[in-house]
Amino acid sequence: MSLRLLLDEDIQAKLLVTLLKKAGHDALSINDVNLTGQLDPVVLDYARQTNRILLTQNCQDFEDLHYINSNHPGILAVYHEANPLKDMSLKAIVKAISNLEAANIPLVNQFIALNHWNY
Repeated sequence: MSLRLLLDEDIQAKLLVTLLKKAGHDALSINDVNLTGQLDPVVLDYARQTNRILLTQNCQDFEDLHYINSNHPGILAVYHEANPLKDMSLKAIVKAISNLEAANIPLVNQFIALNHWNY
């Protein structure tokens, strides 16, 4: 399955976009759609309008937005661990998305911590 992803400003590394595309996903970064520097609600609204799942490391702000209005294509959050050895690499992020897809978890209207799918 291929996901339509929008990578937030804090996670839009070109290598990650490339890895996601190699994995078969339709991945765009905030830079690709000229939303650099926009407020989080604007970014989430764009994701809603274009039916893209938002991938972010700005977990708390987007979790708050999710609780205000959970009508969105999905939010995938990558939390930073206190132990840098447990932080997710770019390849681990792609693998976690693959693990989540394999589990057939519905993503629409969900806020999902990708860290739980890193195995």
